[in-house]
Amino acid sequence: MPEDLASTSVSPNGKGSGSTEPVVVYNDVSIGFDQKPVLENISLTVQRGETRIILGPAGCGKSVLMKLANGLMRPDSGTIQVFGDEITTMPEKDLYKLRARIGMVFQESALFDSLSVEDNVAYRLHEDGVPEEEAHKRVVEALKFVELEQAIAKFPSELSGGMRRRVSIARAIISSPDLILYDSPTGGLDPITSTTIIELVVKQRDVSHTTSLLITHRLQDAFALARNRFNAETGRMELIPNNGIDDSTKFLVLNEGKVVFDGTTEALVHSDDPWLKEYIS
Repeated sequence: MPEDLASTSVSPNGKGSGSTEPVVVYNDVSIGFDQKPVLENISLTVQRGETRIILGPAGCGKSVLMKLANGLMRPDSGTIQVFGDEITTMPEKDLYKLRARIGMVFQESALFDSLSVEDNVAYRLHEDGVPEEEAHKRVVEALKFVELEQAIAKFPSELSGGMRRRVSIARAIISSPDLILYDSPTGGLDPITSTTIIELVVKQRDVSHTTSLLITHRLQDAFALARNRFNAETGRMELIPNNGIDDSTKFLVLNEGKVVFDGTTEALVHSDDPWLKEYIS
């Protein structure tokens, strides 16, 4: 993220973004719908600067897990801490403040069709009363980051699916969030466009070191994140030499609402668990 977009955030309890405590902690979290369990006894810790890739079959609870992280859903049992604040019983007005520190990238992009790209990206800034000149400057910086500044005056209907997803990323990073939630950012995109989106996620990870949770259905995207880094000199993503792996990128694998793996890329690839071996093969 360009330095112009950098900011110092403070949580509702007064703790700044420079804290060394974990960013997200799930402690024995369970939730179900219509008496059917969706997530069972989930415990998970995401450290500052970490990118946690969430994998698992369709319907295993990945999106529910992510919605719990910003209070869009509340668990039936267990607790969730975000930025050190316990959010499972947090009042809505405090959740609103907390969400100001969280960027969200939806699979469907979730752009406002009636607003231009500029107004979509600046939406949160406008809500916060940021002066128009300052908001415009920050929008330009965010769109440059996703290499889409030429589309600033266009409307979502004029953009391809990949371009809409890049606008969604620009909107998510506009306020220099302390946590980004990517809900299947490459879903529905062709392989070439998917690579472009993954490259942006790698760029955000390596330039800003923003803590993030990322859901993907594509194993090739997950391992591209783990095995690539952003080269600031070329402005492009490249493989880490000698089959290297990014230390800040880790995995969580769910199956039938339960955690079946939580750890490093190396441990996942060399797991002896029969189900995991079949899943990642």
